[in-house]
Amino acid sequence: MSETIKLAQKIIQLDSITPEDKGCQKIIADYLKPLGFNVENMPFTEVTNLWAKKGNSSPCIVFAGHTDVVPTGPNELWSHPPFAAHIDENNMLYGRGSADMKSSIACFMVAVKQFISDFPKHKGSIGFLITSDEEGPAHNGTVKVIESLENRGEKFEYCLVGEPSSDKKLGDSIKNGRRGSLSATLKILGKQGHIAYPELAENPIHTAMPALNELVTKTWDEGNKYFPPTSFQISNINAGTGATNVIAADNTILFNFRFSTENTKKSLIRGVLEILNKHNLKYQIEWQHSGDPFITPATGELIKAVSLAIKEQMGYETKLSTGGGTSDGRFIAKTGAQVIELGPLNATIHQIDERVCTSDLENLTQIYYKILVNLL
Repeated sequence: MSETIKLAQKIIQLDSITPEDKGCQKIIADYLKPLGFNVENMPFTEVTNLWAKKGNSSPCIVFAGHTDVVPTGPNELWSHPPFAAHIDENNMLYGRGSADMKSSIACFMVAVKQFISDFPKHKGSIGFLITSDEEGPAHNGTVKVIESLENRGEKFEYCLVGEPSSDKKLGDSIKNGRRGSLSATLKILGKQGHIAYPELAENPIHTAMPALNELVTKTWDEGNKYFPPTSFQISNINAGTGATNVIAADNTILFNFRFSTENTKKSLIRGVLEILNKHNLKYQIEWQHSGDPFITPATGELIKAVSLAIKEQMGYETKLSTGGGTSDGRFIAKTGAQVIELGPLNATIHQIDERVCTSDLENLTQIYYKILVNLL
């Protein structure tokens, strides 16, 4: 069994449900120290973070990822125990975090070891930024490490995030950006009353409908060459007492924007408030801003190096994508670093029987190795 697979199994076997790390980062630190890395533990509250770096010259490429995983769901529904890291007869490695994204971290480690062995006098420097707070609130993980590095003037040019970016086959898609995310809890205020006497009440379900329809049908932007148009989606509507003869006192709506670089948090908030006020609604609203959109241009050195490595290892071209949810790349991109996400297939992430193909991990290790060769 290869070093990559052994390391992946070792890390997957630790039940590091967010924000727990359960010793994953110690395994990483113990592996990197003999390679010449200076390792710092950077905990914030309950979150474990690791910053490791070898060298001080430019350019610096940082491998970023997370050791925390989402809950497993009912263990009895799994074909194999979710933290057993079982490999079946089809060479599929099962386990929570196998795709998202402990296996990528194992590939990082082996690729870096191989590169340092082959090129001991390589130019530039290499870093690792690992957190246990990506699947959770993400308040005390990568964002805090980046703040600390910025405060002491520590910069890097390139960042490769090991999130599962691949679609149908390994490396067929890489993320060179992500959309922003803006959510809100909107409460439309009415007046409770008997349903037989609507003139004595004010129905917040009815009064909300024209405004909600306008919010849903509005074209917020047309997108651009990197991003699809901004999407507005209502996820929850809750009103009423459960009785059929009572008009509700209020109506609570949860909605979310996934937005392109054609909009900002401020422009979206302004647009929503204009519509609500236009319809003379009485309301309360609370906003949650999870991240701004970011993009790494296709002409950048990092995308060129990554695309070439995939072509060399897999024999086909990759495509650029900004789809999917948010990632910690949103915190890193604010530093000015070029950021891309490249990892295994995302078909089973957060699912029962999450799994990856062991041959994909071998190839991913070599792709990461070739990226280092192309950049350094």
